[in-house]
Amino acid sequence: MTDSTLTPSPSAIILEIFASIWYRKQPRQINKTLEELKEFEEVDYWDEVVEIMEWSKTHVTSTLYICWAAQAGLYYHYGIKKHILNKKISGVYEHHPLHNKLPIIRGFDDKFYVPHSRNTGVDGEAIRKNKELTIVAESDETGPYIILNSTGSQVFVTGHPEYDVMSLHYEYVRDVKRGLNPDIPKNYYKDDDPTKKPVKSWRCHANAMYYNWLNYYVYQVTPYDLEKDK
Repeated sequence: MTDSTLTPSPSAIILEIFASIWYRKQPRQINKTLEELKEFEEVDYWDEVVEIMEWSKTHVTSTLYICWAAQAGLYYHYGIKKHILNKKISGVYEHHPLHNKLPIIRGFDDKFYVPHSRNTGVDGEAIRKNKELTIVAESDETGPYIILNSTGSQVFVTGHPEYDVMSLHYEYVRDVKRGLNPDIPKNYYKDDDPTKKPVKSWRCHANAMYYNWLNYYVYQVTPYDLEKDK
């Protein structure tokens, strides 16, 4: 894979769930749950994910890792292992900041909400013991949410702030059709009734996080050589 293949931005990259599928020549169907439960090295596109993560160290100012990618990044860069949960986390959960002065959560309230949809989690204690990492925000129910490295070049987000208002609904309906007997996503539907519309309660904080990341961890700290760019 050449440098010209991986150029989503000169200064930032968002590593989403299964991002490396972008670089596969043949389209395929991915069973998200089965892939999530595998050890990282057993995922058949793990080599591509590693290549992207290595590339990001020298080609971008900051990388934002989301959900499965956050777990993958924590494991690859810092040896933080994931673990399988006793029960799937699905819904919109209350969170709170731990370091209010850090720019990544500037403008956040004392409590805010984030969608989660996953069968695995990260080791909060292992993260706290690592001097290179800081848990910036967390949930009493779902654990660490935003984890920042010491330079701000890596931001790990364990939830789904990017979810559309209907994303959890589509996942719930899909799993019902598959006969998986899923729990109703928590704090999502009005009155917890899946026949009613979902309540959008996370968009403002999601937008604030993306703005803060791009502004404080990318734009303001990226060295631009304007003469060179002419």
